[in-house]
Amino acid sequence: MRTAEAFAPAHITGLFQIYDKPVNLLYKGSKGAGVSLKLGVTTRVNVEEASEKRWAIWINGQKTSSAKVSEAVVDDFLSRVKENFAVKVEHEVQVPVGAGFGSSGAAALSLAIALNEALNMGLTRIEAAQIAHIAEIKCKTGLGTVIAETFGGLEIRTLPGAPGIGKIQHISISNNYQVVCLSFGRLSTRKALTDAKLRKRINKHGEKFLELLMKQPTVENFLKLSRKFAENTGLITERIRRVLYEADSLGIICSMPIFGEGVFSITKRSETERVLKIFQKHASLGKVFVCEIDFEGARLL
Repeated sequence: MRTAEAFAPAHITGLFQIYDKPVNLLYKGSKGAGVSLKLGVTTRVNVEEASEKRWAIWINGQKTSSAKVSEAVVDDFLSRVKENFAVKVEHEVQVPVGAGFGSSGAAALSLAIALNEALNMGLTRIEAAQIAHIAEIKCKTGLGTVIAETFGGLEIRTLPGAPGIGKIQHISISNNYQVVCLSFGRLSTRKALTDAKLRKRINKHGEKFLELLMKQPTVENFLKLSRKFAENTGLITERIRRVLYEADSLGIICSMPIFGEGVFSITKRSETERVLKIFQKHASLGKVFVCEIDFEGARLL
């Protein structure tokens, strides 16, 4: 039996533009901007030769049959080898699932890096990440998450596509900043990516605000333009609105993670407690957490 373990950071998208017309899945993706978190997904794989190809996937100790993105990654890897293998995948997910924190992308990415090692495939980290990107595109669970999580930091995705194809530019930010999050739960990524009117609003406002961010790439501008993007796309729910109004009244800039029903801010450590107090007042039906920014990106452990 061979084992390997890898980590990929969670990721919050603040604004983006859809680019899913190319036939080649490596060139599909998004332009946009977001931040990677030190919380994320750790994936451990066990691989052994078997009479037939098979796999089992566990998430936080529970066996699951609904991890479609992870299944797509395993299927891709096993199709590249002649031998039959039994694969056990164990995902430890540290953020709310399906709630705008890029958990499916982080699961796929950490899994691809771990499987590459366990199966002795000899792929580069970028080539392994491309398999995760393709899985996300096929399953309609994300567009630009994998490339962002591959490199970490506070990033602008300036050219769409998979790692090695798309391009990112980092916004300068020190480790004196933390990300404060309040999550109420899910918004459907699949529904959003297939809703024609919403797609139109996303692309119109994503393009406009992304251009402004590239002209002035700062933390504060990222937050301001993310908020404007959320306002103009009509994704803000009543629960989100109540938190935003209270933060606004205290001069704290917040926005929402796309696509999740929640609120986030990137704040200096000295201001973290102020933001936390607001979020905790509204957290009876949600989860509040603080985390550091991940500057390393996805990696073997």
